[in-house]
Amino acid sequence: MTTERRLWFVRGQVAWMVVTILALSVLSVFSYESFFIVSLIGFLVVTELTAPAVATPAWRKRVRWLIALGLVGFALVIARRISVTVSTGLVAW
Repeated sequence: MTTERRLWFVRGQVAWMVVTILALSVLSVFSYESFFIVSLIGFLVVTELTAPAVATPAWRKRVRWLIALGLVGFALVIARRISVTVSTGLVAW
């Protein structure tokens, strides 16, 4: 049963990432930053949708580390965007 749930989790994440690539490409707005952010959102959604109601398997506890790394990456993307915006003077004071 655990392997089946794990496969649902992986398949859901892969499907989300493929749809993300296709959607960003069709809209001509693909960038690695936008792909990362939308994939992280998908990862969080898939994590919540596939969460067990009763007991948490051991592999689900390791997902928390991936979430933490994803949030650190998100913070780095935001910090980079802010520094680019401030350095180019796009902020009107």
